[in-house]
Amino acid sequence: MSTAEGVADERLASSSVLRRLLVRPELGALIGAVVVFVFFAVLSPTFRSPAGIANWLDPASTLGIMAVAVALLMIGGEFDLSAGVLTGTTGLAVTIIATRFGLNVWLAVAISLVLALVVGLFNGLLVVRTGLPSFIVTLGSYLVLQGLNLGVTKVLTGNVLVGGLVGRHGFSSAHLVFSSSVVLGGTYFKVSIVWWLVLTALATVVLLRTRFGNWVFAVGGDQVAARNVGVPAARTKVLLFLTTATAAWLVGTITALRNTSAQADAGVGDELTFIVAAVIGGCLLTGGFGSAIGATFGALIFGMTSVGIVYAGWDADWYKLFLGAMLLLAVFANRLVRRYAERRRG
Repeated sequence: MSTAEGVADERLASSSVLRRLLVRPELGALIGAVVVFVFFAVLSPTFRSPAGIANWLDPASTLGIMAVAVALLMIGGEFDLSAGVLTGTTGLAVTIIATRFGLNVWLAVAISLVLALVVGLFNGLLVVRTGLPSFIVTLGSYLVLQGLNLGVTKVLTGNVLVGGLVGRHGFSSAHLVFSSSVVLGGTYFKVSIVWWLVLTALATVVLLRTRFGNWVFAVGGDQVAARNVGVPAARTKVLLFLTTATAAWLVGTITALRNTSAQADAGVGDELTFIVAAVIGGCLLTGGFGSAIGATFGALIFGMTSVGIVYAGWDADWYKLFLGAMLLLAVFANRLVRRYAERRRG
């Protein structure tokens, strides 16, 4: 082989690698996360300290758990607007069952999981059996759960806040599993970060290395075509709604055991943040494209921003402005990436 041919092959290989990187759904979120980190690290030395890192990884972890599950659902072509309020429902269930009915905290956690799965199953079956848009179905579930959270809590406690988890049977061990801290280098990191990283890795393996992952991309890309080649579209979508419900249960349980209490309005409005994090991570609103790792980077961006704004001495209200701006930028960037990928396939 001549020298000129060798150089040409190297250029082609380099170009091929670059093209593959450009169509990766998580690339934009990764770049965004690096930019946000550098920006706040320059503004505030505390932000880049071990304690500062632990502080912004904490909100990123609970958001990330939900963002990963929501990303899977969005890749499958559906939405769940009840995911946010369901985190509040499960947290209330754990607290009320353990404190008002005197049951072991672990039993309360298990009952809360069953409740979450019932909601997820209801959403999934209603979507696949009726053909109604998931946006409408889960909006209805959102309103129902919000009303139940407020109504039931007030009836049972006369208040919108339920506390008293400390000292209940099973609280110490449940708190250790869901809401304790891990010491690394003298800095306390919440165990929810471990849950987040493990679930991200699991979701990534499922999406990229299993038959179910292929089904998720297929039903999100073209449900009719997926059915025609034997993909169990209905079962896949129901399982995705169950996954989102399970993630909501986990976040609700983590929050309730950490705070040792639960509020009736907890989680209301968070569903939009979950969706935005998934979109920033590369998920298309039309389905069939995205990644769990991208959703994790999206959650990381919001975790860094929510804490970084405080460390920088800015008004926390700027966070909402950032939320909207990042959503618009992400949708535009994802559209360009999708068009580029389609041109490559063409």
